Formats: sequence, C-alpha cells, structure tokens
Amino acid sequence: MKLSHHLRDFLIYLEIEKGRSQMTIRNYEFYLLRFIEWAKDPKTEDINDKMMVDYRLYLNRLEDPTRGLLKKNTQNYHLIALRSFFKYLIRHDVKIMAPEKIELAKQNAREPVFLEANDMERLLQAPLQTNDVGILQARDKAILELFFSTGMRVSELANLKKEQVNLNREEFTIHGKGDKLRIVFLSHQARHWMKNYLKMREDESPYMFIRHDRAVKNTAQNSDKEAGPITPRSIERLVQRYALMAGITKQISPHSLRHSFATDLLMNGADLRSVQSMLGHSSITTTQIYTHITNQQLRDVHKAFHAKRRKE
Repeated sequence: MKLSHHLRDFLIYLEIEKGRSQMTIRNYEFYLLRFIEWAKDPKTEDINDKMMVDYRLYLNRLEDPTRGLLKKNTQNYHLIALRSFFKYLIRHDVKIMAPEKIELAKQNAREPVFLEANDMERLLQAPLQTNDVGILQARDKAILELFFSTGMRVSELANLKKEQVNLNREEFTIHGKGDKLRIVFLSHQARHWMKNYLKMREDESPYMFIRHDRAVKNTAQNSDKEAGPITPRSIERLVQRYALMAGITKQISPHSLRHSFATDLLMNGADLRSVQSMLGHSSITTTQIYTHITNQQLRDVHKAFHAKRRKE
C-alpha cells in the first residue's frame, strides 16, 4: 500500500491519542507530505536505507528562496516526523523499514541565550518606565515577572486562564507540551503584579492576559467585555521592546527568559532533575544544555587547584 494512504490515520492518532496541538499536527503533515512528494509516494515495503540517505542529501541541499539552505534542526524535524510515522506503522503491523535506521543530521551544541542578573533586573523594571496607561504597565510587568518566576513557554503564558491560577497560593498547575501537567511556582513579585493587574480590569474575559488598546486614556473602563487573549507574537514584541529600553544588546525573546529562569536556578545550586521538572522537559538531555554555563562544581575546582604556585 502507498505511504500516503496511512497519513490521515496517523494525523488523527497524533490528535486523539497523543494530544498534539493543531500547530504540531500541521507541521508533521507538511514534513511528511514533503517526503511523500519527493519519493513519489512509494509503497511502504519499498522504502529502504538508500532512499533515506538520498532524502537526507536532498534536505541538506534544499534551499528556500528567502531563507537559504535548511538549518540542521529543520532537517531533523523532517526526519523526526518520519521516525514517528514509521513507529506508528510498525505498531499497526505495516511492513516498513525500522525507524531507528533514520539517522539525524549532526548539530552543533546549542548555547542558550540568557540574561545576567543586572540585565534581568533592568528588563523587569522597564514597563514601569514607560508613558503607557497604568493597566498596560501592570500587565506587561506581570508578564515579565511571571516569565522569570516560572520559566513558562510563551504559548503557555498566552493561553493561561484566570481560573487556573489561585493567587492566594504560591503555585498552580499548567498544561504544557503534549498536554502534560506540571506545577509552576510564583514569586512574591509575580503574585503582586498579577493581582494588581487583575484589580484594574473590568472585562469578562477568562484569560489572565488580554489585549488592550494603547490609544485609549482609560483602558480599564473602555475594555471590551470579551477581550481576546494577548497573542504569543504580541508577547514577543513587548519583550523585545523592553529589552531595547533596558539597553540589552542581545537578541532577546520570551524563550530567553525561560533560559534565564533555568540558568538562575542552576547557578544558585538547584539540581538538574528539579530544573527538568520545572521546565517540563521530557528528557534530562534537553535540560543539560545549561550545564556548561552553570557548573558550580567545576568553577570551584578551578578556583581551588588552578595555578596554585603562582604568586598573587
């Protein structure tokens, strides 16, 4: 049977059984259709090692007119989608090559972009130094404090609803990637500014953070009753805006604040397993990208034993 005949069932499986988001499902469909088109929709039993080597070569040479050659991580997204598809087919007794034979492109180690303590503090204060109306200052301050307190992903924060958060407690549960539950913890500052922001609102929106019109003079009284949630793209723009105001020269995004949260914990002595849980990483390998910049033990060894014979 042709490979394309199984695609719809696989995408339904991703949605129903695996709980993947619509964005993830669309991406998987795009990656898999690219392979099906390139391979001329082969029969499942005809897919072999040589075909996969040729496909990896194709991806490595594929050039986008505006973005250039595909990055290694983008190539791997295509291959990971194929691996998942093949695993699904094997579980359903379809004859196909072993997914473990699909080798991923080798990537350089990622170095997370994070903020030093002084830069982070300037960023957190930036919303209060604008001429925006009070409700915008309070919202944006609460967003930045919540990022640094919890390490939430931008999509998690944008979709957060008021009913999920009990501001009388210092923790609450969120749905992360793959609809996995995890606990996040609120700092005193995050709780304070979230409470302050909610007190200023008179809308009936269920979302914790909503869009506001910067042009109105009294936003709290002119808000739409059913104002929509702030979008991830809007959050990205406000983070970049305040980074510029704070004089930060690095390219900062909401994910940089997630990196800063993790780095701050590890630099202050948190163990890697705990940080893994707080970030919602499925694998400890993902969390290990931070260790080369936060290894206090190696720092102490260097200080204690390096160049001891040299005079002050």
